[in-house]
Amino acid sequence: MRKITLPERPDLAAKAAEVGFTFAHMHGEPYWDETSAYRFTLAQIETDLEGPATELHAMTREAVDRIVADPALMDRLGIPQAHQALVADSWARNEPEIYGRMDLAYDGTEPAKLLEYNADTPTSLYESAAFQWQWLEDQMAAGHLPQGADQFNGIHEALVERYRELFPPNTDIHFTAVADNAEDYATVEAMAWAAREAGMGAHYSDLDKLAVSKDGQFLDADDRVIGTLFKLYPWEDLLTDDFARHIAKSGCMFLEPAWKAVVSNKGLLPVLWQMFPGHPNLLPSFFADDVADALVAGGQPVPDVARAFAPVAEQFRTAHVVKPIFSREGAGVVIVEGGEVTEASDNRDYDGHARIVQAYHALPEFDGFRPVIGAWIVGHACAGIGIREDRARITQDLSRFKPHFIAE
Repeated sequence: MRKITLPERPDLAAKAAEVGFTFAHMHGEPYWDETSAYRFTLAQIETDLEGPATELHAMTREAVDRIVADPALMDRLGIPQAHQALVADSWARNEPEIYGRMDLAYDGTEPAKLLEYNADTPTSLYESAAFQWQWLEDQMAAGHLPQGADQFNGIHEALVERYRELFPPNTDIHFTAVADNAEDYATVEAMAWAAREAGMGAHYSDLDKLAVSKDGQFLDADDRVIGTLFKLYPWEDLLTDDFARHIAKSGCMFLEPAWKAVVSNKGLLPVLWQMFPGHPNLLPSFFADDVADALVAGGQPVPDVARAFAPVAEQFRTAHVVKPIFSREGAGVVIVEGGEVTEASDNRDYDGHARIVQAYHALPEFDGFRPVIGAWIVGHACAGIGIREDRARITQDLSRFKPHFIAE
């Protein structure tokens, strides 16, 4: 894994405008940054990223099976009691999933470590699936990348096949996101593009235009009944909305399904560590309340986790990360070293949620930036990666997207 300096395409702005990539430059800085790219070997992709991410996804499904059967765990993961039956029933009926993005720390040598899993509303899909592939083809054609260079990017093709697996031809699928958010719309349109290619009908409505009929069915902006809805709106917010009381009887299939509320939730991380302690791709993680006293010398965790915490106690006292169970783009994340906060997100929007603590694992640094690998899961397998990098140790909303390629 290396970071390679490359010339930016001279017509980059025109290419971005042509495909509607309106957020390639944001807040006075590039979001899409192709002045350099990350180079991987095929072995690094297949052995260190693709295989482990697919295995991690299978492990999360085992964790879901445990969580939905335990009301106490559902409480700890912040699932409202009024809707726990909805989440459990969604899992029991095997409601299908489409996609998710695992954020991994990886330096090219040591095993990749799962930082968190956004399995409900991950963005950066368009950049990962489409625009970086166009970059690869353009740079090879210009002679800036070796002929035969490749990219770990079968994301779009995997999405098309996933739709075909799940739905008969001509199934109408509705798509929704918060209005006037270019990044969210790009993700939704990337999903709809794959659905259309798979032979589905794809209809978009802004989230605030959806309604409920007198019969309790969901309606789009044109008052059409919604049978299947892809919503780029997190379950933790949806389950607190008044709309939530209509879900169970609406007859609407949601993508992602309700059981994803316990996967796109950092409370998943301590459950995974409890189930698979010592796994090479996991970081030790605990619910913060269970180990709060033990994070200082001489303190003890609650008895139920004492045995699991003992082998990593010094590691946590040296450095750990505190994360709200719900947050986006690093919001509310705090790095603690030697008992002192050494870095913290400025975004405190999620401070009202319960927290987990995770062993600190430093991101690699390349030219002053720290990359996080986004491993895209489609169905049940890893289908590609996207990379975001940040100057800070906490990857936040002003991080940059970097393309990648494979060459020996």
